[in-house]
Amino acid sequence: MYCLQCLLPVLLIPKPTNPALMETHVMFIVLYLVGFFLERKPCTICSLVFLTAVSLICYSGMGNCIFWGNCEGHQCENG
Repeated sequence: MYCLQCLLPVLLIPKPTNPALMETHVMFIVLYLVGFFLERKPCTICSLVFLTAVSLICYSGMGNCIFWGNCEGHQCENG
């Protein structure tokens, strides 16, 4: 379970409030996770626990996922 020490803080990185920065945030998260899995090669149990946590967070609410914002396929309305 040592592998989870570097994976769980990824879930705590806040999403940007500016929709223009969302693509950069998603690219950073994806590249970090790909690099982590290629370099550190976490065990199967840690990988399953992390993927389960991500899936539960993403499907528990509309704006909770770390991979997409609150706007679904259209521009966010400001104000």
